[in-house]
Amino acid sequence: MDALKADTYREFGRFSWWLVVKGFFLREAYRVVVTLRWCQATRQLPSAVRWIFFVPARLLHGLASQWAGIELPWRTPVAAGLALTHGRGIVVTADARIGSNVTLFHGVTLGRRDQIDSEGLRSTTYPVIEDEVWIGPHAIVVGGVTIGKGSRIAGGAYVLESIPPRCVVMGNPGEIVKNDCTPDVDNRWDPSSDASPSRHPAAAP
Repeated sequence: MDALKADTYREFGRFSWWLVVKGFFLREAYRVVVTLRWCQATRQLPSAVRWIFFVPARLLHGLASQWAGIELPWRTPVAAGLALTHGRGIVVTADARIGSNVTLFHGVTLGRRDQIDSEGLRSTTYPVIEDEVWIGPHAIVVGGVTIGKGSRIAGGAYVLESIPPRCVVMGNPGEIVKNDCTPDVDNRWDPSSDASPSRHPAAAP
C-alpha cells in the first residue's frame, strides 16, 4: 500500500486512512487511483484467494473510471505518487509506463502509435513517462517516446519525439522552449520518508 500512501500524499499533502476513505467517496479522479491500486494489490495475492478480491476490485475500478470519465487500465505500470488533476477525459493506454510523482491534467492522452513499413508490417510503440513529469490539459503523448524526468508538457502540446529531462515543451508538434526547468510537483512524495515534507508551488510552463 506504499503507492496508495504516496498517491494520497500527492492529493492531500498528508496521509491517513481517513483521507483515503474521504477521497474515495468525494473525489472522482482520486477514486480511480484508489481502485487502480486495489486491483494491482489484489492481483499479487496467492492464487487461492486472488479472485475473491481481484474480481470485485476490477468491477469497482471499471465503475469508478466510467463515473469519472477516465480511461486508466488497471494493468498500466504506475509508480507511486500519481496525481490526476481534475481528471476527466484522461486516456492512458495499458502499455504506457508512468513514473513516480507524475501529474496528469484533464484531457491528457498517453497513447500507442502504429507504424506500417513498406512491406505492410505493423509495429506498435508506447510512451514512457519518467519521474516528476507534469503534463498539462489536453496534451497528447503518443508512441515509443520517453518524457524525461522533471519535464513539463504544456496544455495542448502534441508530442511525437522523446524529450530530455527538465525541459518545457509547447505546441503542435511539441517543441522544447526551455531547458533546465524546475519540475512542477505539488506535494512531492519522498519514498524515503512516510512524512514527506517536500512541496513545490504549482507553476504553469
